[in-house]
Amino acid sequence: MLSLAALALWHATAHAGGIEALQPKLLPPEQAFHFSARALDPSTIEARFDVADGYYLYRDKLRFTTDPVPSRGAELPPGKRKHDEFFGDVDTYRGAVVVRVPLVSPAAGQTVTLHADSQGCADAGVCYPPNPQQVKLSIPAAGGTPGPFVDAARKGWFK
Repeated sequence: MLSLAALALWHATAHAGGIEALQPKLLPPEQAFHFSARALDPSTIEARFDVADGYYLYRDKLRFTTDPVPSRGAELPPGKRKHDEFFGDVDTYRGAVVVRVPLVSPAAGQTVTLHADSQGCADAGVCYPPNPQQVKLSIPAAGGTPGPFVDAARKGWFK
């Protein structure tokens, strides 16, 4: 009889928000790790992640590629060292992260797609799967002004 009463109490608590209150409210990855980019000049793209409070990105999980004009790789800023229970000692980013992506050859007047792969976690102990995103950028002419930041398209079933 006591176990039946305990089960009834647990069931009532779970449906009244007791279990949900114990689970962290996580942001979708596009909000936790907001990605945007702009073309600075015919040879350089500036990528930006705005990492929400309570979240971090792994430095070694960032990858950038461009097409149709290839890039020379990304110029990543130094990260902050952290001991991570999943990956050991790693460098991480919090807050605003700005990355320069130099193009192999100038692409003035072209549209270039920047592909960014990232992975991060919430301080609540939950890690997100790898997160591929992309933006299409219009590259300015030589001597032109940098383009505006373009947000990555939202993913999911309902856009």
